[in-house]
Amino acid sequence: MSGPFSFTLRKTDGMARRGEIVTPHGRIDTPVFMPVGTAATVKGLHPEDVADTGAQILLGNTYHLMLRPGAERIAALGGLHRFMNWDKPILTDSGGFQVMSLATLRKLTEQGVTFRSHIDGTKYELTPERSIEIQALLGTDITMQLDECLKLPAAREEIERAMRLSLRWAERSKRAFEARAREGYALYGIVQGGDDIPLRQASARALTDIGFHGYAVGGLAVGEPQDVMLKVVEETTPVLPAGAPRYLMGVGTPHDILEAVARGIDMFDCVMPTRNGRHGMAFTRFGQINLSNARHADDPRPLDEESPHPAARTYSRAYLHHLTKANEMLGQVLLSTINIAYYQALTAGMRAAIEQGRFEDFRMATIEGWKRGDLPPV
Repeated sequence: MSGPFSFTLRKTDGMARRGEIVTPHGRIDTPVFMPVGTAATVKGLHPEDVADTGAQILLGNTYHLMLRPGAERIAALGGLHRFMNWDKPILTDSGGFQVMSLATLRKLTEQGVTFRSHIDGTKYELTPERSIEIQALLGTDITMQLDECLKLPAAREEIERAMRLSLRWAERSKRAFEARAREGYALYGIVQGGDDIPLRQASARALTDIGFHGYAVGGLAVGEPQDVMLKVVEETTPVLPAGAPRYLMGVGTPHDILEAVARGIDMFDCVMPTRNGRHGMAFTRFGQINLSNARHADDPRPLDEESPHPAARTYSRAYLHHLTKANEMLGQVLLSTINIAYYQALTAGMRAAIEQGRFEDFRMATIEGWKRGDLPPV
């Protein structure tokens, strides 16, 4: 156990930030990437193997854990950390994204959202207060407010309606969080406003007035082009308090993360490293490599002999190609681990570059490496 939640901004380089978060379950260096453990597991991986990639914090999901096995059951078994054998920090998404993705199964009101479980059709109600209660039962270090997330593009009137509702839910989430008096734990507010910059900035200012331990930029990577996403981030982060962590939810590719750090973001999560790994795709400093491609069948080289992670250095591309083509579980496990390790190495490299005042050089060199791509064997 480390202590009560805090954030220290240690260095800036342009808009890029190097910081440290302290939580009841440990310290987190930022910029940081959080592997996604939606249902109390990073799919297919042992917690010890996830930790060995350099991961400092995981993300869980309120909606999925509420349905199965249930927050009260997890609490009775000692909380989410003990339940999944992970002793480092955990952040839980409040369920707001599922409010969007389950549009055909739910009804949205001022009070909250009612929906039918996608598992067995059971009816549930998720309100700001219930979302906070579930996350407290789970015992997560960083709690997220309940919000409404819209797919883009959307009409401005609809974007503003959802943003205003999310702000009212933010106020209720904060009251519910404070009433539970979990000293030392954190609550983040979520900026909404779609691709409309004035609405985003209004949301950020209103959330700052309410006051949270950290601030997330939500409702992006939901259909808009990358340049639109980055423009929203660039125009939103300066409105948020400099002394609090900033979290870009559900993003994204290594390039997305690199560019978002350049625009002042500290925290990220995405299913992409594990999802792509299960489909034969590897993230490396050479760019993304498709191991199902036949040209890897006779290639004895490792994915990256300079990788800090052993699996990327020791297994040949030919073997990973074989596992992928044979649909062997080991291939999915190895590539998921390798991908998470690459994301961790990328963020570690960004932290070092910011500390040394050379972030822009690091950004350009990293992008150039991706552009050069993977060279065929000599």
